[in-house]
Amino acid sequence: MLEGIPAVLTGVGALLFLMALGLPVFAAFLTINLVAVAVIMGPAGYGMFANSLYETTTTQSLVTIPLFILMGEILFRSNSVEVLFKSIDTLVGRIRGRQYVLSILLATVFSTLSGAAMGVAAMLGRSLLPGMIARGYDARLSAGTILAGASLAPLIPPSVLVIIIGTLAGVSIAGLLIAGILPGLMFASIFLAYCFLRTWLNPSLAPEDPDDGTSSTAKDKALALVRIIPFSIIILMVMGLILMGIATPTEAGAMGVLGSLMTAAIYRNLSFRMIGAAIASSAKIAAMILFIMACSKLFSQLLAFTGGATAIIEWVVALDVSRWTMLFLLMMLPFLLCMFIDQIALMLIVIPIYLPIVESLQFDPIWFWLLFLVNITVGGMTPPFGYTLFALKSAWTDASLATVFSAAWPFVLLYVLGIIILAAFPALTTILPSML
Repeated sequence: MLEGIPAVLTGVGALLFLMALGLPVFAAFLTINLVAVAVIMGPAGYGMFANSLYETTTTQSLVTIPLFILMGEILFRSNSVEVLFKSIDTLVGRIRGRQYVLSILLATVFSTLSGAAMGVAAMLGRSLLPGMIARGYDARLSAGTILAGASLAPLIPPSVLVIIIGTLAGVSIAGLLIAGILPGLMFASIFLAYCFLRTWLNPSLAPEDPDDGTSSTAKDKALALVRIIPFSIIILMVMGLILMGIATPTEAGAMGVLGSLMTAAIYRNLSFRMIGAAIASSAKIAAMILFIMACSKLFSQLLAFTGGATAIIEWVVALDVSRWTMLFLLMMLPFLLCMFIDQIALMLIVIPIYLPIVESLQFDPIWFWLLFLVNITVGGMTPPFGYTLFALKSAWTDASLATVFSAAWPFVLLYVLGIIILAAFPALTTILPSML
């Protein structure tokens, strides 16, 4: 039963070793694939390699990735997010701890527009965090709200990571996208409740903002609502069309790009130069992701060919543990590894191994893979090597890395609490996809 496991351990170990040496993810996969094909199949196996590359790069569902990336690039490069920033600031109003509320709300909304936790953390670290600290807000709690809110980016649709998981795991991409809405709002609510509790117990964490004569009137708030209508249209065009069953994720992504162009035009920031820069940047990022996926596809096929994946499944099924214990073990692995490994690289390694295990244990695929997504997201903001931490540190140059680490831990624990809630109440994850 265990004959194929050494092949799996050797392949995964070699892959992690090459990544640890600093080799790009796609190059690590490509190197392992070429060596493994030569050893296992000989020259005849390279035909299989070529077919695998072609099959992956022509998968229709992956077209959604560059569309979602392009939508976010247009919105950020057109400076449309500045309008959103000011509007939410106006709507929040003068409440105790308003900067914490503003931080979480902005990070949550920006997450729906970018889908990239590192980008949101870096942007708010440059624009919002210095002002919060200057107003006397606690530096660690302020940084923590940005890290936590930014880490919702892969969870709240549209999300590139969801498309990758859905493609690799054979799960409905539309269902998985929709499934992240309620959990994302739940996590944001947990973060807000935590900040209100902390400031209630210790008012010095959130000093009252000085009255600078800029208090928002009812007219100001009404205008702020009008300004964010274009963003609401984008969300409706992307998620509303999917939820109503009118469009596929790819079609909704195309509508999202159209909506982002319309938004940039409404805010008078649309130009051919901006569009060209957004397309060039999107093409670069999308090509990198697609090439990584193409190189990883054969890796999963080789696992199956050597019998290693089957051996692992048989070993796991034979373990005398409960389904909940198994779920804990399956969740703990990505949580720990994402402290050290890129999220996409980890998914490409783990999902082919997890997939048959999930099927054998009869876990609901939408529920399980969303828990998996939350795990790898939290790993990105967990010390010592979470990528989101370094993105914030690069923007927050006045702080030490130890300060950033200490800011993250309370919100990591809040994420763990949220994961437990999602595991105990699967309906929070499955109720919206069941309406499709």
